[in-house]
Amino acid sequence: MKTLAVVALCLFSLVAASAAQDLPFAQSAFAPGEAVPAGWRTWSQRPETMPRVSVAAGEGLGEPGSLMVTGGGNTAAYGGWEKELHGITAGKWYQFETNYRAQGVKAENWQVVARIDWRGAEDRRKGQPEYASWSTREGKWTHLKSTVQAPEGATAARLQLFLLHAPEGTVWWDAVSFREIATPQPRKVNVASVNLYPRKTGSKQASLDAFARIVREKVPSGADLILLPEGITVAGTGRSYLEVASAVPGPDTEFLGKLAREKNAYIAAGIYERVGDAVYNTSVLIDRKGALVGKYRKVYLPREELEGGITPGDGFPVFDTDFGRVGMMICYDVFFPDPARALAAQGADLILLPIWDGPEQLSVARALENNVFMAVSSYGHPTCILNPNGNVIATAPDDGTVAYATIDLNRSYRDEWLGDMRTRRLREIRADIPLPPPGLLSDGGR
Repeated sequence: MKTLAVVALCLFSLVAASAAQDLPFAQSAFAPGEAVPAGWRTWSQRPETMPRVSVAAGEGLGEPGSLMVTGGGNTAAYGGWEKELHGITAGKWYQFETNYRAQGVKAENWQVVARIDWRGAEDRRKGQPEYASWSTREGKWTHLKSTVQAPEGATAARLQLFLLHAPEGTVWWDAVSFREIATPQPRKVNVASVNLYPRKTGSKQASLDAFARIVREKVPSGADLILLPEGITVAGTGRSYLEVASAVPGPDTEFLGKLAREKNAYIAAGIYERVGDAVYNTSVLIDRKGALVGKYRKVYLPREELEGGITPGDGFPVFDTDFGRVGMMICYDVFFPDPARALAAQGADLILLPIWDGPEQLSVARALENNVFMAVSSYGHPTCILNPNGNVIATAPDDGTVAYATIDLNRSYRDEWLGDMRTRRLREIRADIPLPPPGLLSDGGR
């Protein structure tokens, strides 16, 4: 019995050692002409949908050879290469990286797929597959990277490198790696959103002074970001947009910069910007030292603003701060899905919405559908802070109050059945299908 126990222990040790050898994994050389590289296999749901796969010569990233997948003229083709790694520990964090080069692919975001399919006992799927969603271009190649936590029960990870429904497309995969990493630390940010409407101030400066007072008196020390509403230079003044507009940078941003330095916090606020003959409804972001980080010009203008002399903006920029990436929208933008979608697609961790008024449901929808935090500062719409599930986590219901919350930008808000919807949406959205021209009826009538 003792001998059998020793043999069993040795066999267990060999199995454990073999599993442990799977990690860390890295491969960037594939021998051309080799039908299936050692340790790899091909996958599709059924033979009829199997794309053409091979090891390509001369297409490698650094070292020779790469894994090629081509649609082969088959619209139904879905699949490619797969590598299974053992020795995964549930709850541990891992980093998956790979690189691809695509040709003839209309929509790389959903047709070129690198993902992790977690597996456990009896080869059962655990959790939901994780996409490598965030990418950077490096010449002809695109680098994909994902930091993920192994779900409960996971003991193996299948690295899947696929091409989906791209009959004329080809993708080359190379430089694949997977390794355990340290648990990411929380990325906590203190956000303050101000509810204030100055009344009958008579001047832009008086309104600015009113906002400065509430920031000094009501925003707690330690705030990392302070959000003020839309049009703080016109609210309560009795003036027109054109009368209060000024250059950016200019006197209004200098005023906000001084306040930002006092609070050692970023400040975002809606003002009116003049550039030559044009006046924009603009949201500015000021850093802790009082410098202008950037500005966003409101894209969606209601008829009232167009008739009031405002010119629309033409883009959705994002801005890097010392705590994460921030995007801004203004008021009427929330009625349309593309502003928030564009900001989330560029990696915005937090969307700031200075707004005059509007339906609360739309803000909830924008936070939920993009799985991002959102802070709202308003005169009518509830001033609040929303988490990526669209839940209100702080609110300022009364004039002269401040919504304040500490948020963790590294926390994942996962759907029980669908998984991480932030990255999943990025990889499944059909941005390649053109929308019909708004209001154009195909039958010539209604």
